[in-house]
Amino acid sequence: MTTTSGAPSAQALLSSPHLSSGIKKATYRLMPMLIILYFVAFLDRTNVGFAEEALQVDRGITAGAYALGAGIFFIGYALFEIPSNLLLNKFGARFWLARIAITWGIVASLFAFVTNDTMFIWLRFLLGVTEAGLFPGVIMFLAQWFPNKRRVQMFALFYLAQPFSQMLGAPLSGGLISFGDQYTPWAGWQVMFFVEGMLAVLAGIAAIFFLVDSPQKAKFLTDDEKSAMKAVMDHEDAVKHDDGPRGIGPALISWKVWYFTVIYFCLQIAVYGTTFYLPQQVSGLIGKEVGWEVGLVSAIPWAVGLFACYFVGKHATTLRRRRTWGTLFFIITGVAIIVSAWAGANGQALLGIAAITVAVAAFLSVGPITWSFPTAFLVGAAAATGIGLINSLGNLGGFVAPIMRTAINEAIPTESGAWGVVSLGVFAFLAAIMMACTRFFRAKADALLDEQAPTPGH
Repeated sequence: MTTTSGAPSAQALLSSPHLSSGIKKATYRLMPMLIILYFVAFLDRTNVGFAEEALQVDRGITAGAYALGAGIFFIGYALFEIPSNLLLNKFGARFWLARIAITWGIVASLFAFVTNDTMFIWLRFLLGVTEAGLFPGVIMFLAQWFPNKRRVQMFALFYLAQPFSQMLGAPLSGGLISFGDQYTPWAGWQVMFFVEGMLAVLAGIAAIFFLVDSPQKAKFLTDDEKSAMKAVMDHEDAVKHDDGPRGIGPALISWKVWYFTVIYFCLQIAVYGTTFYLPQQVSGLIGKEVGWEVGLVSAIPWAVGLFACYFVGKHATTLRRRRTWGTLFFIITGVAIIVSAWAGANGQALLGIAAITVAVAAFLSVGPITWSFPTAFLVGAAAATGIGLINSLGNLGGFVAPIMRTAINEAIPTESGAWGVVSLGVFAFLAAIMMACTRFFRAKADALLDEQAPTPGH
């Protein structure tokens, strides 16, 4: 099928067997490495939750310093996010993503030698600085490799690193702490930080050999596959150029970019407000100290979230599904977080674990959907800037969440800290309203989703 101008239609481009085979090869070649990179990144961001009590006892890290350190990561992350994304656009994903992983791994391992509040806070800040650009760089990288029709599926595969890192990382962190305490001359939390930091360094070295900057440079693709992938992405980019901001300045002041920044900010408050304190919340629910058992129970929500994220990503191939499901998952996130707070306050362990599990599954599923909207109208330098802005400022929700939760718990003290948890759920409801309101505006590239084309797996 062709358009009235004689050019192939989106339907014809997306139906190409060469495109299907090229996407399949690219998925198997690129996605495992990207998942590994984000796996260790998310592990190094959140393993501090397993060391909170030990840091207080062994190094005198105060609750206030812990909350500030847990959140200040996102200040460094936000300040260097856009510059890092622009440098990735200049030097290529292969080199820049590897550089990010190696440098943040070195910083992450230095947590094994933390001695006081000041050092802890500075290392958390430097961890954010060195990791800046990883997530938005991968989002931009995937938007350049895969068409919009398949993009949420790729985002969802990338997001699987989160549940993998917590499903496997929770018992790994707990196990390393137990191993270090029992079999080494160092404290368990020191062993955990050092080993998991070195995993990032190894992943960065591996990225140099496995990642490829673009389809045109991919030796694993045939010439026909390269041409098919270039044709469909050029078609989408032409539509984006007509519809979205062009260049760095216009992207910075685009109201659509700021709209999705607010949505992502609300999402990150729910994500990190839950993630940072998940081991402690599970510990309180089951009455066990943080260690192997808490690590295993903490893995349950992420195991369920893994399947939910994959299923939703595979089937969210139309604009209607993305908007409707996105709104619904934000609502479910808010309700589940509030229910988990009530369960903790009333000693309902099973209900609490079930509610946390639902919340994690919901916010994992809505993340890839959320990213499908800005990548439908951003391209080139505007994409590097806009995606970087959304992620950097949106991730400030990770800075606000632990401080807000601690402040509310101090203002309204309860044994379970229920009101601090409830505050996280409120932002999920705001995100749901904003997601629902996207029906009043749409990008021209969204029309490509409504054309008939093969669905994933067919």
